[in-house]
Amino acid sequence: MGDKKDGSCKILDTKLAFEGGIVDFYQKDIKLPNGNVTTWDYIEHKGAVAVIPVDDEGKIIMVRQYRIGADREIVEIPAGGINPGEKPYDAAMRELEEETGYRTEHLNHLLDVYSAPAYTSECVYTYYTEKLIPSKTNYDENEFISLERYTIDELVSMIMDGRIIDGKTIAGLLAYSRIHHNRIR
Repeated sequence: MGDKKDGSCKILDTKLAFEGGIVDFYQKDIKLPNGNVTTWDYIEHKGAVAVIPVDDEGKIIMVRQYRIGADREIVEIPAGGINPGEKPYDAAMRELEEETGYRTEHLNHLLDVYSAPAYTSECVYTYYTEKLIPSKTNYDENEFISLERYTIDELVSMIMDGRIIDGKTIAGLLAYSRIHHNRIR
């Protein structure tokens, strides 16, 4: 490991390598704390939100859908991208209704999760609600989603035995589990 000088890195140059619909790929020349210069690949993400929707029976509504990165269907909390100019809270309200067919009057902020900060700016702003109002789904044309309901204890077991593999889902559910269990003690 190199000697640290001031403990911070400095971006010297940024080159756009590919502009995508959801993410942009860059190469960034970085001056390291020891004075060396290196090039890092970097993905600029437009931002995302996730919601833990809890129904009147205390069950969490989960979505099952195919994800290209895992090359299989996975179970995860409802989530989606933030549109240009949209605030995370508003995006979460929209995604809740679009993916689950429920809306709410208020979301509680739970935590923010950087999915892979070594190479992407993606931050997933995560919320929960325990007061759902029936509405209707509005899936994107490329979304094929099925809904499933589980207790928080079932979901934690699914995390621990490897049936839930999505990072934002794991972080969100474990954080919500702590809130839930502290409340019932």
